[in-house]
Amino acid sequence: MMNDEFYMQRCFALAENGIQYAAPNPMVGCVVVKNNEIISEGFHQCCGQNHAERNAILRISNKSVLEGSTLYVNLEPCSHYGKTPPCADLIAEYPFERVVVCNLDPNPLVAGRGIKKIEDAGISVTTGVLEQEGRFLNRRFFTYMEQQRPYIILKWAQTRDGFMDIDRTDNTQKSYWITNPKLKCEVHKWRTEEAAIMVGTQTVINDNPMLTTRLWSGNNPIRISIDRSGRIPATANILDKSTPTIIYTENKNLQSSNNLQYVLINFDNMLNEILTDLWNRKIQSVIVEGGLQLLNTFIQQGLWDEARVLIGNKMFGKGLKAPNFPFVPNSVKQIDDDFICSYFAINIQKKY
Repeated sequence: MMNDEFYMQRCFALAENGIQYAAPNPMVGCVVVKNNEIISEGFHQCCGQNHAERNAILRISNKSVLEGSTLYVNLEPCSHYGKTPPCADLIAEYPFERVVVCNLDPNPLVAGRGIKKIEDAGISVTTGVLEQEGRFLNRRFFTYMEQQRPYIILKWAQTRDGFMDIDRTDNTQKSYWITNPKLKCEVHKWRTEEAAIMVGTQTVINDNPMLTTRLWSGNNPIRISIDRSGRIPATANILDKSTPTIIYTENKNLQSSNNLQYVLINFDNMLNEILTDLWNRKIQSVIVEGGLQLLNTFIQQGLWDEARVLIGNKMFGKGLKAPNFPFVPNSVKQIDDDFICSYFAINIQKKY
C-alpha cells in the first residue's frame, strides 16, 4: 500500500542517523502510526543502546494509544537477548493492529523468529515493503551477514589525465593532493561511517598518511595496512598507537603492542585471509584507499562492493596511472571543480 511505503521511507530517513555509531548493528528506524498520523518514532543511535522499536515505544507515555496502531520498522525486530532485550517481545506486549517490516533479518539468531513472536501475539505482520531499498540502506550489514566478509569500498583520487600519483622515479617521498579541501572533508566524513580503512605498504612509505578523521566529528576507523616483509618505517604515522591498527605480514619478528597488532597471514591467499580475519573481528566495512597494487588486487579478484573515484581538476602529465576501471558510474557529484564518481558492484555497466 502507498501509505506503507510512505512510512517506510520515514523509517529509512531515521535509520540513516545511526550511520556513524550503530555498526556492527544495522541502521534501523521505527515509526508508530495511528489514524494516518505519526504518534512516535525512534532510531538505533548507538551499538549497545536501545533499538529503534524500543526508543519509539518508550517515547509514548500513555501506552493505551497504541491500541489499533501500526508499527513500521525497516528490519525485522530482534528475537534474542544481546546487549538489549528482544524488541519482538516488547512489541508483543502491546495491542498493535499491524507491524510492517521492510527486510527480514539475515542474522541466524533472528531469521524469522521475530516475525513469529509478533504473529503469535495476534498481531498482523506485513513484510517486504521497499525491500530492495532497505537492503541498499543496510548493504554493509547484509554483505557482512550473507557473504561473511566486510563490505568493501574502493576509493582513490585521480587527475583529469588519469594519474593517481606523481612520477617518483627520483624516489620522492611526499604527498601530493589531487582534490580540493572540500573533498578532503568529505573523505574524512566517509571515514567516520566505516569500521576500518586499508592502505598498502607503498602508500604508507610515500604519503605517510594518518588515516584519521581530523576534519570531521566522529570515531577514527581501525587502520589496516599490509607489510609483507616489514618495510614500513617505525616513524610512520599509522604506527603511532593513537588508534587501533592492524598490520598483516609474514615477518615473524614484528612485535605487537598496545593498539598495534601484527597478524601473520599466507600471502598466497592474501585477500581471502585478510577478509576472513576482519569478519571474525566483526569489522563490517572497509575503505580501501590504495595504492595502485592493492586496489588492482581487489578489482581483479572482484572483491569490491562500492567504488568512489575522486577526479581532481589537475593534470600531472606523467606519473602513476590510476586503476583501469571500465565501468559507468551510477552517480556523479560535483564539488567546486572536482567530481566524485560512485559505482556499485550490484548495478554496474561496462564502458565498452
